[in-house]
Amino acid sequence: MRYAKRNGRRRRGALQWPVMQEHADSLVPPPMENRRQFIVTKLAAGFAAAVCPIAAEAIHTDSDGLAASEIRVAVRDGEMPAYRAMPASGGPFPMVLVVQEIFGVHEHIRDLCRRLAKLGYFAIAPELYARQGDVAGLANIQEIISKVVSKVPDEQVMADLDDTVAWAEKHHHADTSRLGITGFCWGGRVVWLYAAHSTKLKCGAAWYGQIKGEVSAMRPRTALELAPEMKAPVIGFYGGKDQGIPVEQVEQMREALKEANKPAEIRIYPDAGHAFNADYRPSYNEAAAKDAWSHMLAWFQKWGVK
Repeated sequence: MRYAKRNGRRRRGALQWPVMQEHADSLVPPPMENRRQFIVTKLAAGFAAAVCPIAAEAIHTDSDGLAASEIRVAVRDGEMPAYRAMPASGGPFPMVLVVQEIFGVHEHIRDLCRRLAKLGYFAIAPELYARQGDVAGLANIQEIISKVVSKVPDEQVMADLDDTVAWAEKHHHADTSRLGITGFCWGGRVVWLYAAHSTKLKCGAAWYGQIKGEVSAMRPRTALELAPEMKAPVIGFYGGKDQGIPVEQVEQMREALKEANKPAEIRIYPDAGHAFNADYRPSYNEAAAKDAWSHMLAWFQKWGVK
């Protein structure tokens, strides 16, 4: 027991101030360097506001026979919300990272996870905008881009995907030695980037992901620039009528991959535009979407994600 002086006398039972302060400080966790607050701590229900009204032909995949729910993934600076779907029994299952469109992990992305789970995959979609903002309630696409998407660093996205894989390794349901990735729109570009980043990835499928575009501190390199650095084979799906990704750029990517002797395949659907797999939007092209989906699954099988 320590003693503290009071009025010239030592009084038993009173801690000296420096000791008290030290004790109090020990109860408070030290601040993490570069820690960011997670703005999104829970996934929003339904579809993003920017895509409403929803097309009548929007596909809904039930969760019968699945374990499908929102979860929390431990990352370096906290916990990130994510959606995970897998068969309800058995395992471990081959793992597929599902990377969101600009609209975040809304109902369409969750449905895609369930579709993969019905085929025997452990599919997981982490909310990669969680630190920068919630896009679920934003009704304007340009607002989504300017307020949130443009502020998400590529470096952060790569780290979050790595952490998602590391989290899955600690759970017995996922076999991360059979790791694939697929992504759509914004997520399609991420697939190209992650294939150049990860040494654990078996293969990827990029759906209408940006190939060139402006570079910045947040997005320092384009997919085209990273073509010679691909560490995993990627199949890319593009629409011949995509106004944002001209066929000329797609062909440049094909040539860059060929010159670098990288195993890859690019399929162009002449009658499809951007977001042709988005069955909840007018951009949906059923023939192109079904054909690309079948080729994605064959690609996974070919490269060991099965």
